[in-house]
Amino acid sequence: MRPLNMVASKLGAGDSADFGAGADYDLEKEHTGAVAGATSDDYLRENERWPTAEEESTMVRVADKVPPRAFLIIAAEFCERFTYYGVAGLFQNYIQNGYKVPGSNPGALGRGKQTATGLGNFFQFWCYITPILGAILADQYWGKYKTILVFAGLYLIGDLVLTLTSIPASIRNGGAFPGLIISMIIIGLGTGGIKSNVSPMVADQYQRTRPFIRRLKNGKEVLVDRGTTIQSIFNWFYWAINVGSLSSIATTQIEHNVDWWPAFLMPTLMFVVCIGVFWMGRNKYIRVPPTGSIILQAASCLASGVKQSRASKKSGRVLTGADGKKCSWLEYAKPSNMLDVPLAVSWNDTFVDELRSALKACKVFLFFPVFWLCYGQMSNNLVAQAGEMNTGSVPNDIMQNINPIFLILMIPVFDKLIYPGLRRCGVVVGPVTRIFIGFLLMAVAMAYAAIIQHVVYSTGPYYKNPGNNHNDVSAALQIPAYVFVAAGEIFASITGLEYAYTKAPETMKSIVMSIFLFTNCGGAILAFCFNSISTDPKLVLNFSIVAGLMGGFAFIFYACFFKYDRYDR
Repeated sequence: MRPLNMVASKLGAGDSADFGAGADYDLEKEHTGAVAGATSDDYLRENERWPTAEEESTMVRVADKVPPRAFLIIAAEFCERFTYYGVAGLFQNYIQNGYKVPGSNPGALGRGKQTATGLGNFFQFWCYITPILGAILADQYWGKYKTILVFAGLYLIGDLVLTLTSIPASIRNGGAFPGLIISMIIIGLGTGGIKSNVSPMVADQYQRTRPFIRRLKNGKEVLVDRGTTIQSIFNWFYWAINVGSLSSIATTQIEHNVDWWPAFLMPTLMFVVCIGVFWMGRNKYIRVPPTGSIILQAASCLASGVKQSRASKKSGRVLTGADGKKCSWLEYAKPSNMLDVPLAVSWNDTFVDELRSALKACKVFLFFPVFWLCYGQMSNNLVAQAGEMNTGSVPNDIMQNINPIFLILMIPVFDKLIYPGLRRCGVVVGPVTRIFIGFLLMAVAMAYAAIIQHVVYSTGPYYKNPGNNHNDVSAALQIPAYVFVAAGEIFASITGLEYAYTKAPETMKSIVMSIFLFTNCGGAILAFCFNSISTDPKLVLNFSIVAGLMGGFAFIFYACFFKYDRYDR
């Protein structure tokens, strides 16, 4: 995968100088405050003031400066994604094709298209179920920083296993396949522990919570907003992910022109750099300490809500809100609303409100598995499709890099032109609407892929059974599919990351983020259902069904959640 909109908003010429990504922070002032009695997130600097109620409701909101310490984490994420995509981008060819077969695409294991697709789906599944473990360890025991370091060590071991077992002697003597399975398991475990914590940790580096007015050097005043700043941070974060993912351009060329072990060695060495960069910031990061057994506490709270609501109904007591409507069952879990408060209750009313917020975010995520099902086609079936087309002198698996290249180019356009332009016109596209648009774009991408596959099957000389050969169709026809996938990511995937962080209470950010990442695991599970039609001559059917599912789920999603945008403008 590659993730938000760094909204610059309504700024005049020269205004952006005060909002540059590299601008320095006065760290001491940030922690001590610049006004009497200020807390770490409640202070003013020179040329700043609190807004009036009217200003807060009418002024266009802009992003604050991104703290330099956040960029250390972003740089580390760039290195990690460089490693991940540099390795994972090779798996389809590595597994599918034979080693040094004349006239064939590069390969090593010769296990065929279905096995390659199945193992690719397993790797995706494993990488996105392990974040649950990473989140539990971070939120309950170690904290995000230590958890990331521990899992980074595992990740590096997995990279070394993959590199050492891909040498020619290992491939020829049958050691490459078990080495691949072992490395997939270890790398997936390391990836999960990192992914559930690194994105919440980068957002944690911005500590100011109250909106404030800042006077720029040109005398203009702007309203600086935390939510827009978090979008900015995630936008840089997602941009770095996509720059890092371009590593597969280099690794696929090395695979094609040299051999497999140096192709895997380069991302392994980059991961050593990743650990070093992350370690550099150890004394600068804002570290949110672990808060205890959140999952067990949440489970007890939910069970108590069910039990207390039933008891209240039996006694004829019904809770109503300020609007006179009946309260949800979870409201009965608040100690202040319980008929009899058990001694075992370890939460307060605020915890129940936070849990409700987390559950609300998680409901939105229920539709993402189909999105990731579509996204996963890019690393397996679209790679296989390119292998059946004319790619000239470049390997077929290099085509997937069109996706991050488009993202790298378009994220700044959305950030600096499209979103600010809409805000100046008074149009605020809420997160649910953005996700809906992303879902529709992904459906279009899959429908287009089905059309291209039909063209491939309708063209000679091999038609519907090209095997390891290619028909006379240019792989350039694939470009729009990757562009639509990338556009879908800008609207859906980036917004999903933003939503997971902003809607999660402070004590549950890693857990909620891991649940969002888990939806990718759901996509891999769905992909297993399509494994029987992920081969020739059934790929048209595969792409068509996936496109139809995504389109249908997009409209169901919007019908269920469009009202949420009223509260997220």
